[in-house]
Amino acid sequence: MFYEDNENLSIMTYTLNSGIKGTVPLSNKQILEWIECYRTDTKFITAIGKEFFGLNPELVADFKVHNRFSNYAEVIKPVGNQQPAAESDNSDQLSKAYEENRVYFKVDCKCGTTYTTFSQYYTTKWYCSKCKEIVFLDKKKGRVSTDKGDAWYMTNKYYVSRD
Repeated sequence: MFYEDNENLSIMTYTLNSGIKGTVPLSNKQILEWIECYRTDTKFITAIGKEFFGLNPELVADFKVHNRFSNYAEVIKPVGNQQPAAESDNSDQLSKAYEENRVYFKVDCKCGTTYTTFSQYYTTKWYCSKCKEIVFLDKKKGRVSTDKGDAWYMTNKYYVSRD
């Protein structure tokens, strides 16, 4: 199925069987479609802004969806099971480890949108949350100061060398 969706996007991080990691912004509808494709081993093709994105679920080892517009994460636990204190401590440590491994990016898009976001993985391209245009990592500019700490600078306001 192919369609374009302008909802708020969440980031899906996936790992290919080869070990290569990738990220892609998807709407809630696109995420549901991806999950169905993953379950049925059907190729996933969709539009993100003016670009097309395709992913073969047979080549994907695992994936995770991150909501980039909030730090809220719902943990679903079985009803009636009480979690021992030791497990609770372990989950706190795991949460802290994920927070420590965040990679921050400052997005500066030609549409005028500027914001700081994060991913669990380093990436060289991102999609603007407003206009869905692709922005590229400016390795020459490097890291810049933001309210969330140092972040990699990404833009489409000028040509960025992708070497």
